[in-house]
Amino acid sequence: MAEVSRVVDGLRAYRLIGGMWIRSTMAYRASFAMTTFANFAVTALDFVGILLMFSRVKVLGGWPLPEVAFLYGLSSVAFGFADLAIGSMERLGQRVRDGTLDTLLVRPAPVLAQVAADRFALRRLGRIMQGALVLGYALAAVHIDWTPLKVLLMPVMVVSGAGIFCAVFVAGAAFQFVAQDASEVQNAFTYGGATLLQYPPTVFGRELVRGVTFLLPLAFVTWLPAAYVLGRSMPLGLPQWVAFAPPLVAVACLALSGLAWRAGLRSYRSTGS
Repeated sequence: MAEVSRVVDGLRAYRLIGGMWIRSTMAYRASFAMTTFANFAVTALDFVGILLMFSRVKVLGGWPLPEVAFLYGLSSVAFGFADLAIGSMERLGQRVRDGTLDTLLVRPAPVLAQVAADRFALRRLGRIMQGALVLGYALAAVHIDWTPLKVLLMPVMVVSGAGIFCAVFVAGAAFQFVAQDASEVQNAFTYGGATLLQYPPTVFGRELVRGVTFLLPLAFVTWLPAAYVLGRSMPLGLPQWVAFAPPLVAVACLALSGLAWRAGLRSYRSTGS
């Protein structure tokens, strides 16, 4: 019961802090519209790069443009939700260095919820909208033999993918308790991982594909379930049932990242300033 109470308290604190930042943002609606559009435009440049590649080739690693757009859209939307929800975790290292984390420790609310909701950036909706537009194009352009299982798998991929990325954000923040100045290392696995998944697994080395399947299971965000939806062979010759494993992988990743967070928080020592 104590653990459930802590979760409820954390969600309440997150809602209150996030709501405060949203109200602050919406006080300047023109600024919000411009920054959201800027976020939309900047993230769209990634897909422009893909379009430029396909202006020279018909397939990339054996995947045509609509299928690559399918990967891109799924990765962008899943990562966009995680980035919107807890993208502020990447600033934990700065709080550790300047000692401002101490102010969160004395408040009667879970530290994780406070860090995650701090400076909640509603402008990150631009990434989600841009990814959703590309995904919509992909679904209209690609040929998929739809079945009830494939239809069900679509929202499961997005939710599970967001959960896996959230776990990476939390684990990266936990690492910053030790490294203190490791935001770029964290970004390599969050933003870098999202970019990696926008391309077919066939363009990468087999060892890299193994690494993001069995070590850092980002492949469960798009590559494995998308291969099933598109009717392609599974990467690494894995059985088709692994396409339905993302929810379990997400739960396992979130549980492990939670343990890492607790260990990191227990190891924290104030700057003393």
